[in-house]
Amino acid sequence: MQLNDEDIKTREVLDWQGLHLIHFFGSSCSQKTRIFMNLKGINWNSHHLNLARQENYRPWFLGINPRGLVPVLVHDGAVHIESNDILTYLDDTFPENKLIPDNDRGALIAGLDEEDSLHLDIRTLTMRFVFPKFLAQKKPRDIEIYESDQGTVAGESDTQKEVELKFWKDYARHGITDTQAENAANNFKNVLDRFDEQLKTSRYLAGDKVTLLDIAWFIYVNRLSAATYPIQNMHPHVFTWYQELLNREEFAKEVQAPTPVRLISSALHLGQKLTGRTLANVAF
Repeated sequence: MQLNDEDIKTREVLDWQGLHLIHFFGSSCSQKTRIFMNLKGINWNSHHLNLARQENYRPWFLGINPRGLVPVLVHDGAVHIESNDILTYLDDTFPENKLIPDNDRGALIAGLDEEDSLHLDIRTLTMRFVFPKFLAQKKPRDIEIYESDQGTVAGESDTQKEVELKFWKDYARHGITDTQAENAANNFKNVLDRFDEQLKTSRYLAGDKVTLLDIAWFIYVNRLSAATYPIQNMHPHVFTWYQELLNREEFAKEVQAPTPVRLISSALHLGQKLTGRTLANVAF
């Protein structure tokens, strides 16, 4: 999705030449985009935005993406948002080593739509089983700034912003409930059961070559693993596929969490295990 000129309030990016990515190291959509560009061999300029410090709610960034989400791609002054749209654009613009093959484009796009429909589910499990609430919840002042921002997408007020606001306001009030966690986990189980059958006879999700669908679901499986979803026990063929990709540098270097993040998650998991509140306890 390319923003219109009138949507862009941070006008300095209109003068940026070349390929620029605004991203966060721990954002699943940013990780997906970086792996994609690694595999394509695309050169790009990095602009790291710290979501842990809620820099995505600062006026400078909201003037580039009113949704407050990363990644954002700026290519010769044109601003693109939404990761799957960004990656489709890049695959068409840099056609060498196609990761959305023309002969399977329709099926892959449908698969990406399914992946995108589960974005709030992966966030739900992340905020319950990877990061403690006191660190992950948004500050009231930042929510106020985000809510009051008058930015537009395609020249109009954006309904996606209401989805974001509802999630974070609900999270501030009651965190992630057992019911939310169970529903999210089972939504993933349904898809991964299907993938497990496919991967009995196929090396990758769309055949014998890595495609964007593999990148997208590698990121989700990696995050589910971080949330203690029992991938190996419940979906052994998915686990084998995941381990193969994890052994590739282009994938592994983009998902390795910094030591402080690993320590925080480990402490959270220990507490959940001691109290019987792990993802497996809650959902399965």
